[in-house]
Amino acid sequence: MAPKSDSAEAIVLNFVNEQNRPLNTQNVADSLQKFNLKKAGIQKALDNLADNGKISFKEYGKQKIYLARQDQFDIPNGEELNQMKEKNAQVQQQLNEQKKAISETEGEIRNLQSNLTLEQIRHKEAKLQQEVKEMEEKMVKLRTGVTLVRPEDRKAIQEMCSEKVSQWRKRKRMFKDVWDAITENLPKDLKEFKDELGLEYDEDVGVNLQSFIGLLQHGKKRTRDQ
Repeated sequence: MAPKSDSAEAIVLNFVNEQNRPLNTQNVADSLQKFNLKKAGIQKALDNLADNGKISFKEYGKQKIYLARQDQFDIPNGEELNQMKEKNAQVQQQLNEQKKAISETEGEIRNLQSNLTLEQIRHKEAKLQQEVKEMEEKMVKLRTGVTLVRPEDRKAIQEMCSEKVSQWRKRKRMFKDVWDAITENLPKDLKEFKDELGLEYDEDVGVNLQSFIGLLQHGKKRTRDQ
């Protein structure tokens, strides 16, 4: 007589058949917690099912391992196994194709999300147009000779630059005097000695005092002409 469908034995039997793998009592109890079955009740159900020939079991020391009866399942022959393998390969191929399609779709979605919306495009266009307008206005002023820097600001900048260049020239001369005195009778190679001290000349860092002096003189000449 088959156990009632809602009895502990029926629930356990159904689970063991569905799993169709070796199970111990704890495995079954952990998996059937949703049915509120106690471990002792599950153990009793397993033992009854085994005693009635509904499931198989083997003893390993003090532990019993339960397994669904294999004679209740249709075991495929060689030809059926090959058909199943072919079917599995087809399904696997379809799965791979679906994964590829999903990946491509996700890529397209990411690209669309990275693109600007119509509102963002309009906002950016308005901003660029404003920048172009401002640049065109500056160009018009430059072409018509409009002074973009106030004379007093230009004078202050020129005086500051003149002072810095003057200090540069003074310190450069002081360094040369000290350097000449130190290295006058030095047996070492001067370049190696300079590298040892970590010194850098103007040309080592790409600057030239004379070019700044010329720039200042050119600026003063433009000021006088104006």
